[in-house]
Amino acid sequence: MTIYDVVKTVRLTEKGTILSAKFNQYTLVADRRASKVQIRQAVEQLFNVSVLKVNTQSIRGKSRRQNTAAAGRDQNWKKAIVTLKDGDKIQLT
Repeated sequence: MTIYDVVKTVRLTEKGTILSAKFNQYTLVADRRASKVQIRQAVEQLFNVSVLKVNTQSIRGKSRRQNTAAAGRDQNWKKAIVTLKDGDKIQLT
């Protein structure tokens, strides 16, 4: 897997903004098969920052229904919360 396969996108949410302001943590969407070590290496190479800690969660996809009796389902995905060294930042805009 390349670093672009490991880290898919940065999630911009209200909770994520509070985490980045208070604790220098950023929320990412990662590949479901990626390990913490792979996520750490990918973030360090992509954003040129130092990563202190990586926490991951496997998120189960929600059930969806769109004008039909048959219910569908979103994909399962992995959330990674990355803690950066003091002074490092990821430019989101």
